[in-house]
Amino acid sequence: MAVITLTRLAEDDRNQFILDNQRAFKFGAMEEFGERDSHFEEDGEIISRKTIENSIDGGVAYRIREDGRIVGGLVLKIDEETQHNELELLFVNPEVHSRGIGYAAWQEVERLYPNTKVWETCTPCFETRNIHFYVNKCGFHIVEFFNSRHPDPRDPETDDEFDDMPEEENNGMFRFEKRMREASAFPYSLQRST
Repeated sequence: MAVITLTRLAEDDRNQFILDNQRAFKFGAMEEFGERDSHFEEDGEIISRKTIENSIDGGVAYRIREDGRIVGGLVLKIDEETQHNELELLFVNPEVHSRGIGYAAWQEVERLYPNTKVWETCTPCFETRNIHFYVNKCGFHIVEFFNSRHPDPRDPETDDEFDDMPEEENNGMFRFEKRMREASAFPYSLQRST
């Protein structure tokens, strides 16, 4: 059985990480839509270099390794104070899809950050493979749907993003949460009086 590990992204691997991420995202869109895809951010890419760089710069980036060989990557945003953490990016190289690598990497994330109360992530609604992965494999729940009628209030570029798309392509994004630990809904034990 293959061993899946996470290692921190090395600075000299940053460019390849970005290229691998773009290739994996493009593969997903091409798999879903074929050559007619129009969900590109820039220069024929589903996710722009700037978006990935901002994610890396504002978070903690890891390479996913299978038996030591690089097979993907992920970026997390960790809030030590609130322990409401975000999975910003997760990708697995297309040639190793459907082998449980993404799920094993996610389990490793949960092991590395045991104090997390809530994990959050987003994915475009056209990414049915991702939706299946987050909901059916990892235990996330869809909690919000961002679209032209309900833009993400934390994303200043959202309005422009939705305004530029024709209505039939303006599919939106799902926001997911996975609650790891919650305070009891009843702070005091309920005892029956006699």
